[in-house]
Amino acid sequence: MTVRESTLKWLMRFYPPLFLQRIWVVRFHPKFKGVDIKINKSIFNQNYNKSIFGGSIFSAADPFYPVLFHQIFSAKGYDPIVWLKSCNIQYLKPARTALYCTMLVTDDIVAQAEQELQLNGKFVITLPAEMVDKNGMHCVSLMCEVYVRDKNFNDKNANLTP
Repeated sequence: MTVRESTLKWLMRFYPPLFLQRIWVVRFHPKFKGVDIKINKSIFNQNYNKSIFGGSIFSAADPFYPVLFHQIFSAKGYDPIVWLKSCNIQYLKPARTALYCTMLVTDDIVAQAEQELQLNGKFVITLPAEMVDKNGMHCVSLMCEVYVRDKNFNDKNANLTP
């Protein structure tokens, strides 16, 4: 299902797993080529050391690349299944203030993914993301592996008998 950027922004702002962790969608970029998110520090996501709990940070990393790919390829007429296959997260510094992150999907990545979907019916890519605090200090480095599959892919070669 495709929706407008502003509609999905508001739906995700109040999606309980994100809302309760104080993860806020600032905006989706036009045509879902990116997303800006903010993790507000609060008593609900603060750890023993008074920094943002790592689970909240990971929760912010989990859904967004798959959402971007799903929206992009749904708009192109595909019936995609998209999920985060893995994510390598490195906590570089304690997050003592709000964190900010931008995740981007370039036109080159979309073209590469579309070519793979047409040839193989699936596409896997690892994409980076960084989270910075309100002072611009890098606190978190991410490598997100995204899996995309087209449910309507029909491998013509698979139906041939020798």
